[in-house]
Amino acid sequence: MAQRKRYPVLILWLCCCLLFARSVQAEEKAGQTDAYLAGLPIEEEQGLILPRYEVPDYVLWLLDTARAEIGYTEERSGGTKYGTWAGYPTAEWCAEFQCWCVSRVDKQYGTHLLNRVYPNYSGTNVGRDWFIGQGRYIARTGYLPGYGTQWWQESMTPIEKNSYIPQPGDWVFLTDNASGDTSHVAMVDYCAYDENGAVRVHVIEGNNVTKPAPQKVERNDYALDYWRILGYGTVHDLADSTLKFGHSGPKVLALQKELAAAGLLEERYTTGKYGAITTDCIRTVQRGAGIQETGTANLETRLALRRLVPGLSGPEQQP
Repeated sequence: MAQRKRYPVLILWLCCCLLFARSVQAEEKAGQTDAYLAGLPIEEEQGLILPRYEVPDYVLWLLDTARAEIGYTEERSGGTKYGTWAGYPTAEWCAEFQCWCVSRVDKQYGTHLLNRVYPNYSGTNVGRDWFIGQGRYIARTGYLPGYGTQWWQESMTPIEKNSYIPQPGDWVFLTDNASGDTSHVAMVDYCAYDENGAVRVHVIEGNNVTKPAPQKVERNDYALDYWRILGYGTVHDLADSTLKFGHSGPKVLALQKELAAAGLLEERYTTGKYGAITTDCIRTVQRGAGIQETGTANLETRLALRRLVPGLSGPEQQP
């Protein structure tokens, strides 16, 4: 009898522990949000759009570092401390500025963000392609060249054009021509509604060559639907993309793990590289679902695959 009485007590104790842990997490999240809001030059009553997702401590540190650099101006020679740090003293320095800020956070707080959460780069397209390779890139149009349609992980629904509200710490990549090559990068500080109710992306950036010389670190803002915005390197992993033969990276690995969970792919082939074996497995999924057998893992195919994997059959609805 004594042993039976212990079970309700144990269950009650576990429930209390769970509630306590959740309350601590909620307080920590609220504290992070308050810390983020304290550093902004705008309040919610003035149109500020509150972050939808958690703002990690490292993003707070990164934004504080970038804000402290506002007003820094390049030398007459075009040289900057950011270019010198990167090994190219007089280079165009929009990317170098942001990478320098990340390195300062790593040095001050003992984090390891550079080349893990954010890229360390100088060249055209390199930063954007790094985020794509990491699986943390959202194209403004919802269509990623070289891949295809993107969709939300939560709801498994396509990403509509201009629907993503970038989050603090995201990097926004811009172009200045029809080629789609990146020509500029900026750091998202916050988003807000303007007087007409349109969303504007407020950034901290350096070396915006569309502005008069001398170049400096300064605040700027862009319309959410601005044609120059190619997309965003994101802090959070929020989206998936169409995958096909030749692709590689963590998104391919996640796909292969789903194939393995469905009993279609041997574990030894979960390599993160989309080759002939993965293509054949995707064709098997498509054949069973009555989908055109392309070997390409698009949204329709991923939904069909999820119905084969226990626990993944029903996507959550995006609030």
